[in-house]
Amino acid sequence: MKHILKYTFAAALLLGALVLGPSCKKVDFGTLNTNPNQTTEPITSALLTNALSAMGNRTWDGGGITTLAGLYCQYFSETQYTDASRYSRTTNNWDGYYAGVMYDLQNIINYNSNDATKDKAAKNGSNANQIAVAQILLQYHYWLLTDTWGDLPYSQALKGSGVIPYDPQETVYSGMLSALKNAVAGFDNGLGPNGDILYGGDVSKWKRFGNSLRMLIALRLSKANPGLGKAEYAAALADPGCVIDANSYNADLVYPGGNYLNSFYSYYNVTKRDDYSVAKTLMDYLNAKGDLRNSVYGTSTVGFPYGLTRDLAVAFANTNTNYSRLMSKSVATATSPIPVITAAHVYLARAEAAQLGWSGEDVKTMYNMGISASWAYWGLTDATALNGYLSNADVDLSGGEIDRKIATQQWIAWYPNGWQGWSVWRKTGYPALTPAPGLTDIPRRLSYGVNEPQLNPANYAPAAAKYSGPDGENSQYARMYWDKQ
Repeated sequence: MKHILKYTFAAALLLGALVLGPSCKKVDFGTLNTNPNQTTEPITSALLTNALSAMGNRTWDGGGITTLAGLYCQYFSETQYTDASRYSRTTNNWDGYYAGVMYDLQNIINYNSNDATKDKAAKNGSNANQIAVAQILLQYHYWLLTDTWGDLPYSQALKGSGVIPYDPQETVYSGMLSALKNAVAGFDNGLGPNGDILYGGDVSKWKRFGNSLRMLIALRLSKANPGLGKAEYAAALADPGCVIDANSYNADLVYPGGNYLNSFYSYYNVTKRDDYSVAKTLMDYLNAKGDLRNSVYGTSTVGFPYGLTRDLAVAFANTNTNYSRLMSKSVATATSPIPVITAAHVYLARAEAAQLGWSGEDVKTMYNMGISASWAYWGLTDATALNGYLSNADVDLSGGEIDRKIATQQWIAWYPNGWQGWSVWRKTGYPALTPAPGLTDIPRRLSYGVNEPQLNPANYAPAAAKYSGPDGENSQYARMYWDKQ
């Protein structure tokens, strides 16, 4: 783990080369800053560990972009400073992703592909397997970023060239699906990658992860490009590498403790912040339906009203001190895992696909298995309670409104991953969320960050104009390619 900070820092220094290319004349310092005890080439196992260690922050990041997405889909409420949940316009930049984890992943690919370095890189697992894992993780990050901003640098990114053009989101989606297909097909029988803190170098589980990710991305196209979506979904489901179909195959980021702590535990117990709670929107739904996930999604069953002004939020917090903080202490210990993609997510996706006619699987079977897998993931083993929940009129598919019920269960199962919950709501319109009090719209994307018009104006300008809305160009209310309720 000592290498992690070193390579993150190195990646940050290379931001200029990553996005803009060199901007000033090189100066030769000779051997002045040479450390004879430090390697001059990346250690690919350390780069992979660094990339994977950040995966928990893609689920919840304590005030970052995925937390913002969780506010928009009403997983969370703010308890003090409520500007974000009242949709103040944000100016988040993507530089840290491109220059950090994504740059590390691209370097893994580069060093395992280059004839001059691949033999040395192979000491950390077969070249093919390292490339495949890095490519899968790279597409995972592109998926999150494009579903946040829309058009962005993709095909020409991470090449160290000059000003990078934006790709339309439909091009990004096609590229991600193709890259995932090739990545899964590219695994060989050699050693899995060293530094793999997600699957311990188990190539068979990485194939399941890659195929499951491809299925989920394909389903996002159900309204924008159903032909491509259906073909890619079916191919991923039929792949001999299989998908995540049991909790034993889940992509769970496990925390060892020490300096590497579960994100929720660290937020409440180390930084001792208290800015976020479980939104009343989510908690009330769980409580009303007898959903025992209410006992693990928060520290109590008292949800915090969503989108209040600061004075009202503080007043509520002062008079309702037992409001629910995020995640029960039983699942937010220092070493508790954080889910990335689980069997529950995949089964509910299979239910959606079956409902669309994209497979011959039984909708209700996939749906019930998804809910059951979610309960089991969180340690909820009361069969009587689960059967009662599944027979609830607002849960059981027999009563109709199948699309709404599947989407609502996806929204529940993805908690606490705000990125995914926000995307479920944007694509389906379910659950039917009410904007913060006194406001009329919920953001559907993030505005491009303040660095883009300064550093990449030629490519920023047409993209910003494309996403116009009631707040002008680069609108946070503009719909992206697949957002077609």
